[in-house]
Amino acid sequence: MYDIIKILVYLIENGIFIYAIAIFSSYILMAIMSGLETIKYMRKNSFVDYSVIIPSPYSPSITILAPAYNEGNTIIENIRSLLSIHYSDFEVVIINDGSKDDSLEKIITHYQLEKVDFIVNYVIPTKPVRGVYKSTNKAYKKLTVIDKENGGKADSLNAGVNISNKKYFAAIDVDCILEEDSILKMIKPFLENSSYRVIATGGVVRVANSCQVRDGKIVEVNLPTNIIARFQVLEYTRAFLMGRMAWSRLNGLLIISGAFGIFDREIVVKAGGYDSKTVGEDMELIVRMRRYMIENELKYRIVYIPDPLCWTEVPEKLKVLGRQRNRWMRGTMETLLKHKTLFFNPKYGNLGMLGHPYWTFFEWFGPIIEFLGVFYFILVIGMGNPDWPFYALLLGFTYLFSVFYSSWAVVFEEFTFASYRRKRDVARLIVIALIEPFFFHPLTVWFALRGNFHYLIGNISWGKMEKKGFADKKKVKQLIKS
Repeated sequence: MYDIIKILVYLIENGIFIYAIAIFSSYILMAIMSGLETIKYMRKNSFVDYSVIIPSPYSPSITILAPAYNEGNTIIENIRSLLSIHYSDFEVVIINDGSKDDSLEKIITHYQLEKVDFIVNYVIPTKPVRGVYKSTNKAYKKLTVIDKENGGKADSLNAGVNISNKKYFAAIDVDCILEEDSILKMIKPFLENSSYRVIATGGVVRVANSCQVRDGKIVEVNLPTNIIARFQVLEYTRAFLMGRMAWSRLNGLLIISGAFGIFDREIVVKAGGYDSKTVGEDMELIVRMRRYMIENELKYRIVYIPDPLCWTEVPEKLKVLGRQRNRWMRGTMETLLKHKTLFFNPKYGNLGMLGHPYWTFFEWFGPIIEFLGVFYFILVIGMGNPDWPFYALLLGFTYLFSVFYSSWAVVFEEFTFASYRRKRDVARLIVIALIEPFFFHPLTVWFALRGNFHYLIGNISWGKMEKKGFADKKKVKQLIKS
């Protein structure tokens, strides 16, 4: 019996070590590939005059889709921001998803809307559309508002796709702030390639908490004063700059952030639109679009742009953060299980051999294995026979690697796009990297574990996301009265 226990301990400890080496190696490789891809992008685009795209007759038409639910406090300013984007042939479609507040009334009043006759072609099934509104003021001729029964974000985006008649559409969160040239930079990959079809592009999302916003634009970038938001600045920097750029290079990207992405409308419709039955509709759509292209033997790419093009407000309360991460984990699990046929399937190339397995082993299983590892360590201590040198080495290496990887992400971002120009902000992020493994990371592991549990018991709730908003409420009231 003793020998069996000894063998089990040996296998478990070596399994933990091998898993750690695998995940560390993957992070190093991704960092290298992301760095190379970002440098290549910057060299290629450093002398590009994006303003040439604006008047060009070859610039494709775009619909900006922004679902809105109970956004009455900030909706006027948010729409102003969207209408001020630098592009020629675009329209803004706001989808009021059965809001229970005064969102629709405020939009109708301020933007001088009236209901118009519009026959909706339900190419993608959605909840019924109650009305379509256009402005009587020519200054807002690019604005269309859809009022529909509540069906969730995915259902709202599908309704917007049904209404749109443009070649491409941008899906964004209505409370996000886009850089003025964001559409220009995101549409460029669609114009460059003829040997393959670009079906979607995504960009870097940055944290807007504590930033100064004026007239729907970021006028001063500040590091969040809230410690929870600061941790997320570090997390977003790693994920977008050091992770997704690498997957873009490998053509193995499984997700484009729901906060902002541009899509080929034809392929979205042929793939079936957004899945309104999942809480991870952004990830699931990308996987399904890729499957459609591969299964129909069509050459394609999904391109990621390293520019910080979109700014969003992140949770500042642990309770709200927990709901968000719980939902992210459930969405990941839903997508991976729904498309389990991709797992190590060579038919799907990098999507099947790299993307799906990576997300399964490291994004889904990672928190579970980490928790079991801690539980095992506590169990070994209770048995009174821990291999202290081994655990000390593993813990020390893990901590140092985490700090180095996070610090490198911060430094690399400053050498490239330099969102935070004050040196003290960069120093504060390095300090955050030093304490993150002891505080924020354990919390995200716990939230992910809860996500696993809630998925198993069938909890499909979205969870209320409380946000302060960027708009000055006094200014909004003045705008509504004006």
